[in-house]
Amino acid sequence: MNKVILMGNLARDPEVSYSQGSNMAIARFSIAINRRFKRDGEPDADFFNCTAFGKTAEFVEKYFRKGSRMALTGRVENDNYTNKNGEKVYSVRIVVDEVEFAERKAAADAAGGSMGDSPMPAPPDPGNADGGDDFVNIDGAGQGDIPFY
Repeated sequence: MNKVILMGNLARDPEVSYSQGSNMAIARFSIAINRRFKRDGEPDADFFNCTAFGKTAEFVEKYFRKGSRMALTGRVENDNYTNKNGEKVYSVRIVVDEVEFAERKAAADAAGGSMGDSPMPAPPDPGNADGGDDFVNIDGAGQGDIPFY
């Protein structure tokens, strides 16, 4: 099984490009994760290079900036290559499957509505049934049909 769950802050704004053939969004970003235990002389955080595709990439581009806190799931892939000097370079990257907000709305509001230098739109409200999503408001009518209401 190859599954990774990470939570941390974006180290830089996501870089988004689009594939030529299918015009699919590709977002590349780094996430910084504080180390739980620190030793003298060692770094305080680890930085992981991440890549998201399609709708997930568009979501990252729209709602996340440098400093934004996120939780993600994905998988680890080898990202090995040979550099200009003919030396083999070994590295890994996280291919992102899912992304979620990991900070409270109040924390984002306290920072002026954005976590970086550029404005960030408000995230969608999952409880807003009028916002065009798939949620339905339950007004209490017919609550006998719902066993856990």
